[in-house]
Parts: sequence; structure tokens; C-alpha cells
Amino acid sequence: MVLLGAAGFVFCTALLYFESPAAANDCKNRGDLDVIFCDENGDLLADTPTDPKKLLDPDTLVFSYTAVEDPSVYENVFSELMQHMAKITGKQVKWYGPESYAAQVEAMRSGRLHASGFAAGATVYGVNLAGFHPAAMMGLKDGGFRGYKLWLITHKDSDIKTIQDLKGRKVAHVTPSSNSGNQAPRALFKSMGIVPDVDYKVIYSGKHDNSIMGVVNRDYDAAPVASTVMQRMMERGMFDKSEVRIIWESDKFPGSAYGYVNTLAPKLQKLVSEAFLTFDWKGTGLGEEFGKRADIFIPVDYVKDWKVIRTIQKANNVVYSQDGLNALKVEKTPKKKKK
Repeated sequence: MVLLGAAGFVFCTALLYFESPAAANDCKNRGDLDVIFCDENGDLLADTPTDPKKLLDPDTLVFSYTAVEDPSVYENVFSELMQHMAKITGKQVKWYGPESYAAQVEAMRSGRLHASGFAAGATVYGVNLAGFHPAAMMGLKDGGFRGYKLWLITHKDSDIKTIQDLKGRKVAHVTPSSNSGNQAPRALFKSMGIVPDVDYKVIYSGKHDNSIMGVVNRDYDAAPVASTVMQRMMERGMFDKSEVRIIWESDKFPGSAYGYVNTLAPKLQKLVSEAFLTFDWKGTGLGEEFGKRADIFIPVDYVKDWKVIRTIQKANNVVYSQDGLNALKVEKTPKKKKK
């Protein structure tokens, strides 16, 4: 049974950020994980608790998708996947539409969000601050993974032709944790002689679609965005592709990671992973929304597949802490309709 909840699902999480278990002092290896976690096996992921009292086996699993775009759009897109997850796990499955990356991380850290799809950059925050275990990502039956590129876009009538032309301009970044919308530009543009916040003014839009429509409406001079988000928006007719120009594009990054929280009971962890990896996309909302670039979920190796993302965040001196999570929170920018 699937329970489709409202996007405004509220989580009370504050107290968890002040918990510091006595067992934390006994941890021999933690890496970048928060103090409440431990990584004894060296896989860069939070270990599953050995104390049965700390394991979660809820009657209802809460599932979410990354806060990249309008959460209400994706409730229907993932409905068949949630039905499949309910069948595999024997649990009810409820939808949660996070309004921000920070809200999604906080929800999982609190134990109120059990399975989720995290954006590429937010995946590392989810792993280190919320105990997220990536299990799958979108791929293709004929091989390969559904990655994406950083596209630096500007309006068709703009005089911006190269990255160097960003000097003195107003450029929309997405959120501090966004890979293509902030972390990658800060690391990659610097190597090309342009330093965000120094050579151009950074304005956080809150979401990729806000950045894209801001360029279309000429509210921003340019914006680094995820190629896949822009492609989906064009396919839905939100704007005409002729209205923007792609100035520069990066190599391919891994896409969103799908997985579960480390505190789920081990049997339930395996069943959630099974639900992703055995889902048949044909004739589903996922197939309709993503089918042009992916048609299956494939297993992931966080150590290998997210190395490039971790390297970029390390270059930007990212700290995975409560302060780091607070830094992900940006003021909401109202989404403007096309003029």
C-alpha cells in the first residue's frame, strides 16, 4: 500500500544534532562521517548499528526524491516505484517532497526518512551527515550510467560567449551543496581563471529550475546548471531551447543516488535495494519522465562512483558538520513564470 503525503511533511530534527553517543569515543575509523557515526569497515559509509534497539523497522517507509525541482511533479513520477517497494518490503510507502537539500538530509538524519534519491552533490552530505547508503543510480540496459553534465548557460541575446566573459556579471548558483550548480563551478572555473564571488556575483536561486528560468527571463546573466534538469524542462515545454545558449559543458558526473538510511534493519536494507534494482520501468511514470536517458536502476559503488564529487568538494574545503548543513539552507527564491 502506498500513502501519498503532502509535500509539506514536517520533520522535527533539531535535538538529533546535539546527540553525541558515548560509543562515539570507541570508534577507530570515522573519516568524514559525523561524530554520531562510525566506519569500521572502511567503505566510507556509516556502519549499521549493532544494537537492535537502534535499528528501524517501521510499518511505513518514507521515500523522497531530490529537491532539484517542484516536489509535487515527482510524486506521480515515482508512484509505481513506491508501489513496487511496498510489494517487495511488505511495508506501506509514503511520499515526502523536500523543499531543499538541507531538509532532505535533516529528515534522513532524524530517522523520519528511510529511502531516498539524493542529488549527486547532496549525496555526499547525506552519507556523512545522515547515514545515507547509496544502493543504485539510473542507468541503461545496454550498459553505462545515466550521468549528467554541468552546463553553463546564458540568454540567447547575451554578449557572454566564454567563461571569461562572466567577469562583473550576476550569475545564479543553485545551493551550496549542489554539484553542478555550485561545487563543480567553484572548482573548475577557478582552473580557467574565473573565481566565483570574486570575478562575478553569486546569487543562490535555491533550485536548478529557478536558475534556468532566471536566465530565460534575464534575471541572471548566466547560470551553471545540471544538463538533465534543463533537458527535462525543455521536454515539458517550460521554455524553448532557442532561448538559451550553452557556453561551456563539463565531463559527465554521476547522477542522483538512490538508497536507504544506515539505521534500517539489515533485512529491510536488502529489500529496499532489491526494490530499486528489480523495478520494471516500462509503462511507468519513471519511464515517461527519464526514459530518454535511462531505463533501469544499476548498482553503485560509492567509493569509486562518487570519487570525482568528493574530490571537488574537498577542493572547495567542504566541512560535513551541523554548520556545513546550515550553510546549505538558502532563502527561497520565488519561481517566476516566463515573461
